[in-house]
Amino acid sequence: MEPYIQKILYATDLSTNAAYAFHYALYLAKKLDAKIIILHVVGKMSPDAQFTLMTYLDKKDREKLLKEGLDHVIERIKKRLEIFCEKQLQGEQQVKDTIESINVCKGYPAEEILKTTEALNCDAIVMGAHEKGITHTFLGSVAKSVLRRSRHPAFIIPLPRGEIDVSLHV
Repeated sequence: MEPYIQKILYATDLSTNAAYAFHYALYLAKKLDAKIIILHVVGKMSPDAQFTLMTYLDKKDREKLLKEGLDHVIERIKKRLEIFCEKQLQGEQQVKDTIESINVCKGYPAEEILKTTEALNCDAIVMGAHEKGITHTFLGSVAKSVLRRSRHPAFIIPLPRGEIDVSLHV
């Protein structure tokens, strides 16, 4: 039985590592004629931050503020995709056609990555690894947890040594 990958979950924390990993998600999607689902997980607020919000804002204002924050993240991702297409692919339209959806949610990143993979019937996961120290790369706790618990292929992409041009920060 041949592996069948139709949907790729690309998990991003909006870091340089994640921007570099997008190259791989796109490469796989093109080779396999698959779609990419982008996921960014906003970590849960600390109890102190929650208390502060509850103290100064009523429920309606809190919900509005949180929704605006999630909408802002989606807009940043869309802007990064535009920059990526312009800088890396000379405006190639095919990238936009490859993206099935952009999802932003709140929660614990590893949990949400795994839940979203199942809920959206993704066949593989692509995400960046975190580099710590000068010459040694460690997997971050999110990547480790996803690798340990995923029932789907997971591609963890380390940053290469030396200079790379993935300056997609918006």
